[in-house]
Amino acid sequence: MSRLLHIARYPVKSMQGEELASAAVGFQGLPLDRSFAFVQEGVHTPFPWLTGRECPQLLQCRPIAGEGRWPEMRVHSPAGEFELGSAEFAAQLHNWSGRRAVLHSDYRGCQDVAYVSVISTATIRALTEAAGVPVDHRRFRMNFVVDLGEVPFAEKAWVGRQVRLGDAVIAVHEQDRRCQMITLDPETGAAAPAVLKAAGELNEVYAGVYGSVLVPGVVRVGDGVAIA
Repeated sequence: MSRLLHIARYPVKSMQGEELASAAVGFQGLPLDRSFAFVQEGVHTPFPWLTGRECPQLLQCRPIAGEGRWPEMRVHSPAGEFELGSAEFAAQLHNWSGRRAVLHSDYRGCQDVAYVSVISTATIRALTEAAGVPVDHRRFRMNFVVDLGEVPFAEKAWVGRQVRLGDAVIAVHEQDRRCQMITLDPETGAAAPAVLKAAGELNEVYAGVYGSVLVPGVVRVGDGVAIA
């Protein structure tokens, strides 16, 4: 039976994620997912974020949430521990990247496309093995990793359909067109361009799918996954 293997949220865009055993999925996805991001000063484009592409050290930063619905955030980084919105951490980002950035917070999330993302283990395995890098689902920064069997990219058949994950129902809208982020090692930030090349050769640069929540509900690792 198809089942859910991993649940993850990423409180700060491009920083390390937090693996969850269960989560209450709402209309805006997982609580705190991509709720914080750094905006580059002087960049006036639809994608102003400072990410691991410009600052690979972000991938080595682990956000630490305090208590409460909208918690204070701290960051454990290679340079020490900081308050997320502090001038000291902004200076550290500038030291790493040569860019100045300010913290942006949004309770709706700072996702690129949609509130929910899903990828299968077979897709992850096909891309990482083709690229010659370790199999690691964290590289793809998805909310949900599912076991759908041995066929890579099987999840793209969900586009235009509704899928039940645990108690939640997701409307799957489109495939996830990947970018340079999947080339970056989730531990070190080291680049492996072969991963993006493999996505292009195997599935026209797509890996995983995006969706929105139709029916909120609790999801748990081990829950079944099925067309609704």
